[in-house]
Order: sequence, then C-alpha cells, then structure tokens
Amino acid sequence: MAAVGQPNVIGAQPFPAATQKRGQLRSVHGSRVPYAQADAGGTGDTRIGGSSPAAGPNARLEGMDTIALITGANKGIGFETARLLGGAGATVLVGARDEERGRRAQATLQGEGIDARFVPLDVTDEASVTAAAKWVDAEFGRLDVLVNNAGIAVADGGYLPSQTTMTALRRTFETNVFGIVAVTNAMLPLLGQAPAARIVNVSSGVGSLAWMSMPQGPMRDIVSVPYPASKSAVNMVTVMYAKQLRDTPIKVNAANPGYCATDLNRNTGFRTAAQGAEVVVHLATLPVDGPTGTLWGDLWPEAVGEGELPW
Repeated sequence: MAAVGQPNVIGAQPFPAATQKRGQLRSVHGSRVPYAQADAGGTGDTRIGGSSPAAGPNARLEGMDTIALITGANKGIGFETARLLGGAGATVLVGARDEERGRRAQATLQGEGIDARFVPLDVTDEASVTAAAKWVDAEFGRLDVLVNNAGIAVADGGYLPSQTTMTALRRTFETNVFGIVAVTNAMLPLLGQAPAARIVNVSSGVGSLAWMSMPQGPMRDIVSVPYPASKSAVNMVTVMYAKQLRDTPIKVNAANPGYCATDLNRNTGFRTAAQGAEVVVHLATLPVDGPTGTLWGDLWPEAVGEGELPW
C-alpha cells in the first residue's frame, strides 16, 4: 500500500513521544532564516507576502504571469503548495495521477478564486510525463516553477533494513527518485524558457545523513531503508541539477517540510500540511540572490525555525 505525504518510517511514531511536544517550536521564521525576515509570520499563519523580497511569493509573483506545476497536488503538502502559490497569483497546474482527485482539487482551488488546471501526471509513467510536458508547452510555452512533490512510502515487509523487500525499495525509488528525474528532464526545456525558473524537490529531514547518523539524536530510533534512502537520493539529485544549472537563472533546492500530518503518517505529524507547504513556497519564490543546491526547511529537532540543513 502506498500513499502521498510524509511517512511514518518506523511504525507508530517516527520520533520518541517525548520529543513531539513542540508548542514553542511552531514559529518557523526565526533568526536562522537566511532569506526571510524574522517577523514574516509563524507557521500557524499561511499568509504569504511581505515587505522583504523573500518574505513570501508575492514579491516575485506580483505583476508576473507565473506558471507553476506541482506533482502530487491533489492533497497534503502538494495541494497546500498549490493553494499558496495560487493565492499569490500564480497559475497552478495540479499534477495528479488520479483524475477524480485531481479534478476535485482543481475545483476546490478554483472555488477560492485560484487559476488552477488539472494535469494528468503519473511520475512513474514515461508516456504520462511526456504528455504532461507537451500539454504545458502547448498551453503556456514555458514553466516558471516546478515542485516535485509526489512521493510514496510502501508498507511492505518490515521497517528494519534486514526486513526490507526489493518490491518496497523499487516502488519507493521509482516514485520518489526516478519520478523526479523523469519530470525534471521533461520540463527542463520549458523551465529554460522562463526568465528565472525555480525547481523544488520535496525531501525530508530523514534524508539528512548527518541527522540520521547522530548516535544520541532524536532520529536515532528511525531504522528503515526505502523512504530515508530515497530522500537521501533526492538530495543528491538536487545537488547534481543545481551544479548543471549553476550558470543559468534556474535555482534548484530540496525542501524539508518537517513532520507534517498527512496520510502517510496517519496524520500523526505536529505540523500541518499548510505549514510544510510554506517551506516549499519559500524556495519556489526565491529572489535572484537566493541559494541553489541546498536542503532547506524546518530545523526541528535540532533548532527552532527554518534554515539550511546538513546533508
């Protein structure tokens, strides 16, 4: 069984129960944020914009006909990303493999006054990816923002490395890693037609080798291969695209939304999908002097706020 979102990779809880009481950590725009004002609003406030060019997407989207494609946008972090970008004035392309859910998400966003278009897109299907790229090209001729959000966690076998099945490993990498490469390569010519495109790959703190290898850290009890390994691979993919595109206006970054309540963790996360989406939107709307080739987002459990995570 697979679902889209931030998974529970070890069973009932991915972090020790004592560490999940996080009330004082809810403000994510703290002093560690290099490209956002400290008072740009907490994670409980999904408003975007502000006086700083990086306080939110309005600064980059106002007056622009921005086209943004989000994969896995029918629910969870992907949907909330579409909602935030659309609320800032972007035309959001709701990529989803399930037509009914995709059209339902489109209708909900349109009901909020957002210019949303459903795009059939299964990131594991080469023909589907090619067709989506051709549609975007025919409709708009360019793409300003690509958010590679679609991801799965496969409940097959056990969580321990020694219990990992090849089926779980292949299926997880097919969507979480190969899907990103397939979609990015298909959309890259369109991203190159935009003045300064942004690519955001949705990763996770469990993909950080530094965090996961801390012997006394709060992630010490996360012992699993498929999902964490796939997110570590996403981080490397991000770095490689950033290196290839470093002499272009395109910026490529990986996002850590934090432990958000989504279907994959049975909604046990202490952050909302909207809070996770704020991280994605921040990277999707970086100014010209913003970073590229970074893993950026929620710093919990190592610190309060948002900032660059160690690989």
